[in-house]
Amino acid sequence: MLGVILLGLFAVLLVACSDKAEEEAIEPEVTEDGKTVITIAYKDDGPSSEASVKYYDALEAALKEHRDLDVEFNIVEIAQGDYAEKLNLLLYSGEIPDLIYFQGSDEQIAAQGLLEDLTPYIKDSEYLKDILYEHNATRLDNYPYLLWVKPINHKVPVVRTDFLEQLTTSESLLADPTVENYQAFFKELVDKGLSEYGITVAGDIAELDFIFNRAFGVTSTWLEDGTGGYVYKKVSDAEKEKLAFYAELYAGGLLDNQYLTKQWDVKEDDFYNNKAGVIVGTNGKVIDLYNTRTKAVNGDSAELTVLPSAAGVSSGYAATSVTKEPRGLAISSQSPNKGIAFEILDFLASPEGMELDLLGYEGEHYKIENGEVVLTDKFYSEWFSRFWEPQTVTLDTPLSSETPLLSPPGQASTDAVVDTYVADNDFTIPEEYISQWDAMENLYKEFAADIITGKVSIDEFDAFVEEWYGAGGEDITKLANETVK
Repeated sequence: MLGVILLGLFAVLLVACSDKAEEEAIEPEVTEDGKTVITIAYKDDGPSSEASVKYYDALEAALKEHRDLDVEFNIVEIAQGDYAEKLNLLLYSGEIPDLIYFQGSDEQIAAQGLLEDLTPYIKDSEYLKDILYEHNATRLDNYPYLLWVKPINHKVPVVRTDFLEQLTTSESLLADPTVENYQAFFKELVDKGLSEYGITVAGDIAELDFIFNRAFGVTSTWLEDGTGGYVYKKVSDAEKEKLAFYAELYAGGLLDNQYLTKQWDVKEDDFYNNKAGVIVGTNGKVIDLYNTRTKAVNGDSAELTVLPSAAGVSSGYAATSVTKEPRGLAISSQSPNKGIAFEILDFLASPEGMELDLLGYEGEHYKIENGEVVLTDKFYSEWFSRFWEPQTVTLDTPLSSETPLLSPPGQASTDAVVDTYVADNDFTIPEEYISQWDAMENLYKEFAADIITGKVSIDEFDAFVEEWYGAGGEDITKLANETVK
């Protein structure tokens, strides 16, 4: 019933906004000194944030200097709490910003025609079309309303380099990262007293899956069943083998026995304090932060090494969903400033735009020395790119090799994920199946936890599969076999 009410509200909102756009299309909002007002809604940004105001002031100045574009940003204050929920309340009210950052709940908005199709804009762009990752292009083909030019957001395992150098199993693991070699590596970490357990994760096995899924043959969301059809990965024979392996790690004290209740901050502290030999973190900036903190606690010799994904049936950190961007920037279809809004996004992909968005403020986050950009400690401790992070960075002034955007481990983690990229074959679950799907996923999580912790024998896997199909799996699997190409 709530969904029907919301769709009704959206329909009313669409008509109201369309009428308003027709009235304002010729006369967009302009300040007294002739600047076009661009309203933007962005998570964690607002007029009450000094850092946000400073950034958008700097962006205004850069747009004026390099593009002769006179704009004034009106930063929307989003109420604290669940961002997607609070953003939707703003949109329900009829206030539709020109530029909108979504982190969920965008599909209902797009379905009502309130988001602009970005395809023609990107095709005609000067810079953006050249910095897209492969997964960006595929996601835009499937869902052309959100843009998020960032590396794939995957997880990779890392270990202290000084630990790696003390283990006899390291060479075998790096040369041939089989499941067996990973297990031997974890065991030697513990046996030599370098850590209490081999690896820690927070709350569930999702982080482990980035390492081991593809090695066991869990290579996509829907696996070929040998008869020309598809079976869901979590009820497959490959999943059964993987869970049995995790249970073995747990029983041997190699997987943190407190992983089910462990919070992310405790997980990280356990790694810094050498309770865990291996930690899994998001590639890029997060691995960068792990590296900085680990060296601060344990010395420079503790610099991190990125470990390869396990190899077996296949290899690679994870298949990447390409149904749509899970987050990103959108342009309102009702905006009278659509062209200017996209011009801003394109500028941020230019050398001049990257200078601000990637590097921060000259004299604060970087200096120019001997014709090169030298990043400061403040850059590494506080700066982040609000918009794009292309794989190849083009700047008018070259970046010093002594101060790269990412530390060697941070860059290695991103390179490893990009190099092992493969598209998933998942699809968006229709709304009428969502409650069933959630129940099925919860059933799996409970069963997987019981298997790994030894409460239930792996021999009960077939009973779980039968229960999963009875809880809605039959309908979802039928849909998948009609949908997956």
